[in-house]
Amino acid sequence: MTKADIIDQVSAGTGLTKLETEAVVNGFISVVKAELMRGGRVDLRGFGSFSVQHRAARTARNPRKNVPVHVPAAHIPAFKPSKEFKKEVDDSVS
Repeated sequence: MTKADIIDQVSAGTGLTKLETEAVVNGFISVVKAELMRGGRVDLRGFGSFSVQHRAARTARNPRKNVPVHVPAAHIPAFKPSKEFKKEVDDSVS
């Protein structure tokens, strides 16, 4: 599913125009990005939480040349689904 598909489905379900729905979806994405860039967390009850996780520096291996490669530390965005959401997905896919 793409962003355009999400906009189409939300638009059909809410009665908003596609332009209005696109503005809402883009607004949601920009708010989540802004909060994560500040190092914060976004919790959506019943859905999950977005947070920033720190990945420590490490030494990896280049499999082609079999030489060690330094991978620098990084902060990465992460999503953790809620227990209810995981259960709903598990029940519907099984």
